[in-house]
Amino acid sequence: MATIFSRIIAGEIPCYKVAEDDRHFAFLDINPLTKGHTLVVPKREVDYIFDLEDDELQQMIVFAKRIARKIKSKIECKKVAMVVLGLEVAHAHIHLIPINNENDVDFHKEKLKLSPKEFTAIAEMLIR
Repeated sequence: MATIFSRIIAGEIPCYKVAEDDRHFAFLDINPLTKGHTLVVPKREVDYIFDLEDDELQQMIVFAKRIARKIKSKIECKKVAMVVLGLEVAHAHIHLIPINNENDVDFHKEKLKLSPKEFTAIAEMLIR
């Protein structure tokens, strides 16, 4: 059975897409830690990020770097954190989180509640 991320990539589940190429897909996390929190996933369904082939991992990191630079240029933050946990969905993914301090990367804290209008505005800003 396809993961939720594969279903998002296939367009079966709506998302706030930020970027896409032939091998990767980036979209806003709907339970964000900060505004602009983005997920980067390979289109090929692989559970564990370190099970990706070396060239796939390398390309995914380069794709994530491009998205992180866009986030940094559009969202007020000191840096963009890159976090790989991999337990919540059995599909390799990278969290890109705009941060101003280390507490911004606390996955135990309450997530932001954003409206569809706010998500759409953020996604559109990151697409430009």
